[in-house]
Amino acid sequence: MPLQGFCWLLCCRQGFKLLGRDYGEKEEEESFELRTKDEPACNGRGPPEVTLTQPTPCTANGPSLSEMPEEMRSLIIEKSKIGLEEDPEAVVKGWLYREVQEGWVRKRRHWFVLTQDSLDYYTSNDKTAKRLGTMVLTSLCSIIWPDKQTYKETGYWSIIVYGRKHCYRLYTKHFNEAVHWACAIQKVIDSRAPVETPTQLLIRDIEENKFDPEVVEHIYKHNPILMYTQSPLYAPLLPFSYGSLDHTFHNGKGYTTLRDEAVKVFNSLQQLESTQDPVPLIQGVLQTCLDLRPLRDEVYCQLVKQTSGTPSTNTAAHLRYWQLLTCMSCTFLPGLAVLRYLCFHLKRVQSQCPDTEMDNYAAFISEALEKTKGRECVPSWEEIQVLIRRQEMLCTVHYPGHGSCQLPISSHTTADELVKKISEQLGLQLSRNTFALFEQNGHRERPVGGSTIVADILTRFENLSADEPESESQWRLCFKLYCLLDAEGISTHSVEYHFLFEQCHEMVTRGQLPASEDDLQSLAALRLQAANGDFSTHAPCPPLEELFPGQVVEARAVLSLKNPQPPLAPLPPAPPASCPQRFPGGFLSGALWSHTATAAHKQKAEQDQRLRGRLKEEAAAVMGAIVERWKSLQGYSRQDCMVAYLTIAKRWPGFGCTLYEVDFYMSSTGTFSQKLWLGVSANSVSLYRQGETDPLESFPYGEICSYGAFDSNTFKITAGDRDLLFETSKLNEISQLMKAYIDAASQLQGQGPPTDSFCSTPVVFELPSHLV
Repeated sequence: MPLQGFCWLLCCRQGFKLLGRDYGEKEEEESFELRTKDEPACNGRGPPEVTLTQPTPCTANGPSLSEMPEEMRSLIIEKSKIGLEEDPEAVVKGWLYREVQEGWVRKRRHWFVLTQDSLDYYTSNDKTAKRLGTMVLTSLCSIIWPDKQTYKETGYWSIIVYGRKHCYRLYTKHFNEAVHWACAIQKVIDSRAPVETPTQLLIRDIEENKFDPEVVEHIYKHNPILMYTQSPLYAPLLPFSYGSLDHTFHNGKGYTTLRDEAVKVFNSLQQLESTQDPVPLIQGVLQTCLDLRPLRDEVYCQLVKQTSGTPSTNTAAHLRYWQLLTCMSCTFLPGLAVLRYLCFHLKRVQSQCPDTEMDNYAAFISEALEKTKGRECVPSWEEIQVLIRRQEMLCTVHYPGHGSCQLPISSHTTADELVKKISEQLGLQLSRNTFALFEQNGHRERPVGGSTIVADILTRFENLSADEPESESQWRLCFKLYCLLDAEGISTHSVEYHFLFEQCHEMVTRGQLPASEDDLQSLAALRLQAANGDFSTHAPCPPLEELFPGQVVEARAVLSLKNPQPPLAPLPPAPPASCPQRFPGGFLSGALWSHTATAAHKQKAEQDQRLRGRLKEEAAAVMGAIVERWKSLQGYSRQDCMVAYLTIAKRWPGFGCTLYEVDFYMSSTGTFSQKLWLGVSANSVSLYRQGETDPLESFPYGEICSYGAFDSNTFKITAGDRDLLFETSKLNEISQLMKAYIDAASQLQGQGPPTDSFCSTPVVFELPSHLV
């Protein structure tokens, strides 16, 4: 054996001897009973003694314990001298109650001694007292600090100390005493050297000897913990705190301690070999790793173990581990040490098993690890299906109108990359305007951040569809114009002009284009001519809400019904005092209230019915006027209709801006508690009253000093010496669009990144990267 390998074995043996105390030796835990003085030593047990008086010896230089405050009587700090024998190794001594279970839960009083190595408890504080139990304190121990809820329920302040095999639940009646014990125990835990598991030591040895194949093979051969096993795992491969409750009941999913979850995950991994459908198990493991981040390195180590030294390679059962490892590599990145170990394992498998399925999986995983940045969602069922076949999946993206396309994407494709692909496919890469992906559902839509993983969006859509299976409109991805920087330079025969036409029509039907009713009817007629051609009784006619803003029809109906309502009938006069009442007063008032409420309810129902009827009449009248205008457009081509449509729309000075509803507006010049529009355009930010064409105020970007979220639902803009506050639910979208316009304008002018005058203030929400 080479000298280097011999030295390694010698060091390894010494290391495992040092770890024996923490991983191999049994902690002392003996059963005990406190007895009274009169109880015989060798006969039956008497009633347990649960309350003991505090000893009261006197010291030569200080008061007796009976003269000290009650809170300090049971607390003996290091180096204190109160008549007890000095113990230089003790950090804290004192009486505490310990919870024990003897058919029922009860508390017993013991003398506890905390040292730099352990927490011990005895029958009493005498020199000859018997030690009843010991908890060796290591860096993996953990402590739960006292909480007020336990005190309210039990009358005691409690601390919980978790060791490798035992859990001490300790109680005291004094808060300061509980805090002092918790601080002292935590300080000892923090002072202990970090515990390393055998797997960690072996990973380090493999890293140090990775260029010496002989030593590496010797390590694998003589350490079965690194190799495939059919036996269950009883402890994690990596160190986790004992009883750590940081992740317990995470999101209401009922997780236990990390150590227990690590063992459960290994059991799930072994079930992959016999299951017919691996997707649910793979999703479950990935979900656990998403929820419990510290488990990711552990699962990677378990998968490397199960794909090393397998007795039967290239079988369907064995390849399930590689399939899960593939999904892991496309979802999470391990820590640096485990990443190096994983990469070494992949290269080793490729060199030992060339031209096999394992070789193909190892190459795919190595490439994926270079692209993975972390996912927000667990891969969907469809994504897992294509990943285990090492393929790409198809993503459907819709265009404004009724067009769509399908593009192949991987688990790493971002929204920016997909937008770039679509732009090149449609010949839009030279456009001065910018495009983006939108999540769309019915009349709701929101832009997608450029760095967002597209696969995460598809997974979210799949989850929403599962939660709302009966929903009429499902979420979808849509490719649209985002920043309209040059509306006049778009060719009328281009795809971009078609997008502008479709998106302008969406604004019209949503009521976000201020125009007269006459212009709105003309726009609806042009839309019908562009979609269906010349008028015909057999031509399909879409519903009115797809042609004309519904708010205008509702306003016409309400205006026609705006007549003064007849007053309610006067109440009957009260009977004179001399006239006896036939019914008790309470009964009469209840009947009168019931009659009034019924009349009000009936009146409201009649008003609603009249309004619905009036809405139908107004809708029919508007639709009739639109059809008459449609008839007059006979012979107009689709191109002519789009040009005429956009010509009318561009009469509005704010054409091209994106409007956001603002419920509250406040500035140094005044406050408005009404619904307004905040318009974000290529050159400025403007404020409109809904339905009006001229802005109340307009702020060019050159005058804006800062912008961003002021609080959870308030957007703030500082322009010069003025601060403007807007209450809106679209904080992220407004900031994102303003940043995109400023960046795009700077790039078009060749100025590079935005100047400091455009830097936004810190915001509450993290803004996604600007879109392509």
